[in-house]
Amino acid sequence: MIYKKLGDTDITVSKICLGTMTFGEQTSEVIAHEQIDYALSQGINFVDTAEMYSVPGRAETQGSTERYIGSWIKENKKNRQELILGTKVTGPSPLFNYISADLGFNPGRLKEALEGSLKRLNTDYIDIYQLHWPERKTNCFGVLGYTSHDAEWQDNFEACIQTMNEFNQAGKVRYWGLSNETPWGVMRSFEISRTQGFDRPASIQNPYNLLNRTFEIGLSEITLREKISLLAYSPMAFGLLSGKYYKGKDKPTSRINQFSRLSRYNGLQAREAAAKYIELAEQAGLSPAQMALAFVQSRTFVTSTIIGATDMEQLKENIGSVEIVLDDALLQAIDDIHKGIPNPAP
Repeated sequence: MIYKKLGDTDITVSKICLGTMTFGEQTSEVIAHEQIDYALSQGINFVDTAEMYSVPGRAETQGSTERYIGSWIKENKKNRQELILGTKVTGPSPLFNYISADLGFNPGRLKEALEGSLKRLNTDYIDIYQLHWPERKTNCFGVLGYTSHDAEWQDNFEACIQTMNEFNQAGKVRYWGLSNETPWGVMRSFEISRTQGFDRPASIQNPYNLLNRTFEIGLSEITLREKISLLAYSPMAFGLLSGKYYKGKDKPTSRINQFSRLSRYNGLQAREAAAKYIELAEQAGLSPAQMALAFVQSRTFVTSTIIGATDMEQLKENIGSVEIVLDDALLQAIDDIHKGIPNPAP
């Protein structure tokens, strides 16, 4: 396994992070524990989850992912320090009002959310506590065509960052991070942290894959110059880049088929581009999944790639991608496809 420093911290994380959002929906508790055990045996030290998981979010399964990880921690208490554990607090959205009537990032809500996660996870501290998406209305989750800012939103970055720092001082959070954030949001966080003497965000968890390379515009430079780590999620575009949909090997229970809300990577252009990448991988003698993951891992601005799997076979294949190095000719061929069909699933 390869390890990289998390931002400007004293933490090193594995280049592959075990994503767990299927735990409690497509992945049983037994298989979830088996995945954690195998990931650790392969040198992975980083596990990512969230308050709202499993996905797709619904009241019946909310918190199930953290509970499955928490039951593993309870059974393997001595191994807690081997894990770099990240979780996320849910942002404002009418879809998740069942979690809390108040989903703003005010101190009371943040404290309530943190305590809930700590309890479900059976731990007394979180290594990386992240804001799951911006509190304000802005472009994320595939939204394009920005027209105006959120006039009703009141900038409370300072109170939010101060609360995160208080969590650190209390020993409940080691570092904090952002997710689904924009360049303005990242730089605003840095500005407040610098002027007020707060610890700044160590990481940003945003989507990055062959079908969505929008992170390269603006945010990639920020990560390198400001030493904030990208934790790249959806590197497989909800499994579209695995080739199973292209080859007709998908099942009714496959993620895109099962959950109509997960349509971000299911458009015609996304499928057209995916087919080209799949064919390229096979011409190069690689599995489509491993080429897709190896590409993400090859980017200098990516610290860790968050992979997910619904079974052990998928997990083993995905973790094996860390050993693959794409040559210059293959990287150029990937860029040629990208230029022809750029970012079909932002």
